[in-house]
Amino acid sequence: MSGFFGNIMNQAVGALGGQLGDKIGEHFGDFIRGNGLQMLLSQASKVGLQDKVQSWIGNGENLPISADELRSLLSNEQINAILEKTGLPVGTVLPLIAQVLPNLVDKHTPEGTVPSA
Repeated sequence: MSGFFGNIMNQAVGALGGQLGDKIGEHFGDFIRGNGLQMLLSQASKVGLQDKVQSWIGNGENLPISADELRSLLSNEQINAILEKTGLPVGTVLPLIAQVLPNLVDKHTPEGTVPSA
């Protein structure tokens, strides 16, 4: 699966290898320039996590997200695609994504708004 979830998978693998930095920024930038952030906001609204996701976009504190909340935010198809690409167990991948996702969204929304696709 390409797009946002492919980028998150790449970031998770990079983090496991200790290489977050520029590689993550590059991949996540592609996601932000697409419809990924709008899709994430839409999914967050459906499961009651819009305040958390919006905090990552806004200019205040980034609220944390747990692996369990991330599991409810992502569809089973999205999670399975990440697991297939990484070959790692969900118990490894989701906590890692939960750790890096708020800061990644924040970094790529410096104006505190969702960029246009």
